[in-house]
Amino acid sequence: MLSEFLATNREELIKRCQAKVARRSGPRPTWDDQQFGIPSFLAQLIDMLRLDQQSSPFDISGEPQAKKALSATVASTAKRHANELRQRGLSGDQIVHDYGDLCQSVTELAFERNAEIKIGEFHTLNRLLDNAIAAAITEYCSDAPFECVQRGPGNPQAGADGPKARVK
Repeated sequence: MLSEFLATNREELIKRCQAKVARRSGPRPTWDDQQFGIPSFLAQLIDMLRLDQQSSPFDISGEPQAKKALSATVASTAKRHANELRQRGLSGDQIVHDYGDLCQSVTELAFERNAEIKIGEFHTLNRLLDNAIAAAITEYCSDAPFECVQRGPGNPQAGADGPKARVK
């Protein structure tokens, strides 16, 4: 079960995420004073996977109240994580990569240890990651009087000379 794999390897996964962050350019978050973020998300993911053992991970319409409440908590925590990182001067790009680092770390470690991840479990992992990223980026951009787009070669419509300002 993925929940047991994540719980057993929690510290290793966090270390791998920290290593991935350290390899990126630009300002880096310090994990020692973060209240929200990957460690919190990982605990919430484990809880959701355990709840999924009691109902189908694919049936969102008939989702039990406990899963709905936990989904709301994931979104709330992701928003607070975005605020923490924004206050430290980190970009929206770095927030997205924080969550992507966890997905990569989980799949890499599972491959290395030959651990099985069931389709339903991977579905839950991706669903929670998507929801957390969406909530975090929405929060990150909510107070900005400009479009949250980084200009550069990867985004040809934005140009190459800095953030694209646009009054809402």
